[in-house]
Amino acid sequence: MRIAILATAALLAAPAMAQAPTRQVSALSAPLAAYACGGCHGVGSTGSGPVVALAGRPEQEIVSAMKAFRANERPGTIMGRIARGYTDEEIAAIAAALSSWR
Repeated sequence: MRIAILATAALLAAPAMAQAPTRQVSALSAPLAAYACGGCHGVGSTGSGPVVALAGRPEQEIVSAMKAFRANERPGTIMGRIARGYTDEEIAAIAAALSSWR
């Protein structure tokens, strides 16, 4: 029975899998995307050694920093490459999530 369910799920998913994968951060998924920041910025993005805390910072400050990293207007070791992977809308959603954390 389990094999039949898995086979049916695979057949139903096949058309969707044939399309190019897209990634979009929305207001609902932003907290999950923001958790990835903790890899460098510490658990809960509360800071880790020389890496600054993001949790609780003003939303616009995070947005401005991310856009500056993306445009190579702000120096960073890896943030420019990370920031280039996000749209303005995604940056805003992630910034809103991070600014709400304490």
